[in-house]
Amino acid sequence: MKENNVCAALTKRNAELTDALKAAADAAGVAVQVPRLGSMFTVFFSEKEVTNYDDAVTCDQDAFRIYFHSMLEQGIYLPPSQFETNFISLAHSDEDFAKTAAAAKVAFTKVAESK
Repeated sequence: MKENNVCAALTKRNAELTDALKAAADAAGVAVQVPRLGSMFTVFFSEKEVTNYDDAVTCDQDAFRIYFHSMLEQGIYLPPSQFETNFISLAHSDEDFAKTAAAAKVAFTKVAESK
């Protein structure tokens, strides 16, 4: 019987994407937290780690709004709230991830310019 490592593959792919998002934010000078688990992740605009609801509500929701709308304008469809999660799947290609990372660079730059 062939072993199926879907969860491990999704975890690895998610790390690749979220590391790229974090790098794009860092390059723009924008403080974000990008918690991830398995195939799920989200972006919080905060300098401190976000581990619960109380932490989440202190994050910069105006920055998230700018990020969300910029990503949407570039064809990257995200949940419209930082309180929701993003999911990746094995159907997402390297090209999809590259497009997402490139869009994030633009979006994080817009966030930085808004400050």
